[in-house]
Amino acid sequence: MNKIKVLLLIVVMGIGAAVTVVYSGIVNVAADEPHGELVYWLLEQTRENSIAIAAKNIEVPNLDDPDLLLSGGSDYQFMCSSCHLAPGQKESDLSIGLYPAPPNLTVKHQEHGHEGGGHDDVNQQIKKNFWVIKHGIKASGMPAWGKTHDDKRIWGMVAFIKRLPTLTPTEYQILTAID
Repeated sequence: MNKIKVLLLIVVMGIGAAVTVVYSGIVNVAADEPHGELVYWLLEQTRENSIAIAAKNIEVPNLDDPDLLLSGGSDYQFMCSSCHLAPGQKESDLSIGLYPAPPNLTVKHQEHGHEGGGHDDVNQQIKKNFWVIKHGIKASGMPAWGKTHDDKRIWGMVAFIKRLPTLTPTEYQILTAID
């Protein structure tokens, strides 16, 4: 009986602590100040594991289709480049102001400083890219484009993003100018 009382006391104290944190305003939600290391790690792990599990069974089409690449280029330019940048671009007003900072998709996945992709094979990363573009990520600034775009159009963006790290600024301009 004592163990039940102790457990109940711990649960009540935990709920009380959570309510205090939520209603006290002591948690800084400002986007211009980073999370503590533990909070950042917890959020990164939660996000990466959630995306990996959700994207696991996605079927990847042929991403070498030139029509996909061309449609994805113009969409990327208008919908993604202000946050995820274009070749030759180091930052933008949005990429600087968002926290966490959006990955720079013009560099290889391992180089853009975001967790979770280092151990993925290319196919896993492609599936995750599709899922993120389609469903977005809560409280990150990444919209759910699947609400306004069909899967073929999203696969076009994925095909373009796959090629993006290899594009020169001139090639990028040519591929994004066509619609």
